[in-house]
Amino acid sequence: MFGYEFANPEYFLLAVLLLPMIGWYVFREKRSHADLQFSSLRPFKGMRHTGRIWMRHVLFALEVLAIAFLIVALARPQSSNSWQTYTSEGIDIVLALDVSGSMLARDFSPDRLEAAKEVATKFILERPQDKIGLVTFAGESFTQCPLTTDQAVLVNLLREVKSGMIEDGTAIGLGLANAVNRLKDSQAKSKVAILLTDGVNNRGAIAPATAAELAKTYGIRVYTIGVGTYGEAPYPIQTPFGIQLQNVPVEIDEEVLQQIAQLTEGKYFRATDNNKLRQIYEEIDQLEKSKIEVKHFSKKDEHYFIFGLVGMCLLIAQALLRYTLLRKIP
Repeated sequence: MFGYEFANPEYFLLAVLLLPMIGWYVFREKRSHADLQFSSLRPFKGMRHTGRIWMRHVLFALEVLAIAFLIVALARPQSSNSWQTYTSEGIDIVLALDVSGSMLARDFSPDRLEAAKEVATKFILERPQDKIGLVTFAGESFTQCPLTTDQAVLVNLLREVKSGMIEDGTAIGLGLANAVNRLKDSQAKSKVAILLTDGVNNRGAIAPATAAELAKTYGIRVYTIGVGTYGEAPYPIQTPFGIQLQNVPVEIDEEVLQQIAQLTEGKYFRATDNNKLRQIYEEIDQLEKSKIEVKHFSKKDEHYFIFGLVGMCLLIAQALLRYTLLRKIP
């Protein structure tokens, strides 16, 4: 009502009193006509009545309006200005994703790499407050996307990741070192690397332990994820008869991944299927929540005075008219 909030809206119940007032006025008006009778109205036929005949209702209208404005004043109309401020303790995250040929194994649906991309995409989209980057590695490593808050760009670059885009092999140390390089100059309160691989370090000039020491030096926490079922996994092999699935041993250097996580105060996870991988990312998401502090400010301005003033002016106007222009002659 009026674009205001009301501190005491219960006073609007007083408006109910206006109904019997109006009813009594209408009833009294009907009973107030003179009983003087004429045999004919012909002598008055040519007479015109002016608008003054309706002016007698002005006094009552002013009285009703005055009471209405005073009731609104009692309800204390207020306008409020409110605003919120957000202070966010951001987290910078780099995803280090293994894109070696073994990531095409079919123990995940449709394969390890596509499952990892799908889950990572969901993880990215649920963290709009953080800067996230993407590093890929196989026999060597490169930065697919630097740290950014542009989720759309990052997700599109993640979708373009394919096995075979880098020389094959598994350079875990190099992949982690590249992620550290992207995070070392970050001013964020928390710096995190998520390293996902399905193999054993067999390439690269940097050992995984060395890369982990670098991460520790720069205050980067590393979560490591070993991807692959236990035992053997179906892997697509090109044959003269087309691509056929052949079971190959699953070899994940869990000891190295555990050492990296322990040294950097992170955590190691083993993902054996799509659901487990999804649960791992959900757990990391809960472990690394941005701290957002919200402050709410509100300022209220009182407007009852203007309504009360209008009501009093109407009462004064009614009194003046009653004893001047609209006074009754006994």
